[in-house]
Amino acid sequence: MHEVLIQIKEMGIVPVVRIDDEQKAVPLAKALLAGGLPCAEITFRTDAAQGAMERISREVPEVLMGAGTVLTTEQVDRAIDSGAAFIVSPGFNPKVVEHCAKKSIPIVPGCTNPSDMEAAIEAGIETVKFFPAEESGGLKYLKAVSAPFPMLTFIPTGGINAENLNSYLAFDRILACGGSWMVKSHLIHEGRFDEIILLTKQAMNKMLGFHLAHLGINNETEEQAHSAAKLWQNLFNFNIRSQETAIFSDTWIEHMKSPWLGENGHIAIGTSNVGRAMAYLKRKGCEFSMETKKTDETGEMTVIYLKDQIANFAVHLLRVKQEV
Repeated sequence: MHEVLIQIKEMGIVPVVRIDDEQKAVPLAKALLAGGLPCAEITFRTDAAQGAMERISREVPEVLMGAGTVLTTEQVDRAIDSGAAFIVSPGFNPKVVEHCAKKSIPIVPGCTNPSDMEAAIEAGIETVKFFPAEESGGLKYLKAVSAPFPMLTFIPTGGINAENLNSYLAFDRILACGGSWMVKSHLIHEGRFDEIILLTKQAMNKMLGFHLAHLGINNETEEQAHSAAKLWQNLFNFNIRSQETAIFSDTWIEHMKSPWLGENGHIAIGTSNVGRAMAYLKRKGCEFSMETKKTDETGEMTVIYLKDQIANFAVHLLRVKQEV
C-alpha cells in the first residue's frame, strides 16, 4: 500500500474542505492540527482552492493535504504544483487515473458500481472512493457490491457524519471515511476555527472511543492473585475469570499472577482501533514499546504499551470493538 494511503488509514477521517477564501486556509489547517486530525482534502470546487493548497503546503506542512473533485489532468498538475500529496476524483476517469500514475501521485477515484471497480483494479488502483455513500445505498450496498473485489479498500464520502462514522469504519474493507461535518463551509467563512477544533476533537474521540478498559494489579504469586479476586467476588459479586497469566474480576480488574509491567500495575485504555490510536498518540509525542505489541490472526494490533508510565502505572492500548 502506498505510504500516503497508510497515513490516511491511520487518520481514519479525511476532512473534505470547500474553501472560498484562501486567507482562511492556514487558520483552517492549524485548527485541524489542533484538533488532532492533520489531514485535509481541498476540493477544486472554488477559485480559491489552488491558492489555499499552496498556503497550507507552505505554512502548515504537517497537514497531509490532498486535492478533491479533480476532473481533468490539468487540475492534477495544478494540485501537484500546489503541494497535494494525493488526488481524489468523484468518478473513474481513465485519463485522470493514467495521468496520476505517470506523475507517481496516488489517486482515489470514485467508484459505486462493479464496472468502475473492475476498471480501477485493471488500472492498479488499491483504494477507491465510494461516493455519494449514503445516497448510493450506504454501508449495506457497499458490503454487497464490494464482495467480489477483496483486493479493494474504500473511502466512503457523502452523508458520513458523527452518527454513522463508526458503523462504516467497523467494516474492515474501509480505509477511512471522508466527511465535512467538522469543516462546514459556513464555519470556515465566518472564521469560527475554535468551533472547528472542538468538532474535530469530538470526531476523533468518537472514532477512537478511548475509555478505561481495566486496571491491572501486580501480585507476587498466583495464590495472591486468586485471593484478591476472591475478595472482590465476596464483596461485590464480581465474577472470577482465570486466564494463563492473570485472574480477572469481571472485566474491570486484572490480577496478575506474577509481577508485570508498571510499578503500581497497569491501566488498559480501550479503543476501537489500536493502530489509529497509536498513530494519534504518536502525533502527540507518545512513544511505544514495540516489543509489547500483540496482533490477531489478521495482523491487526490488539495490544501495545506506551513507553512511559503514568503515575507509576504502565499504560497499554487494548482493542475493544465498539457497538455500532
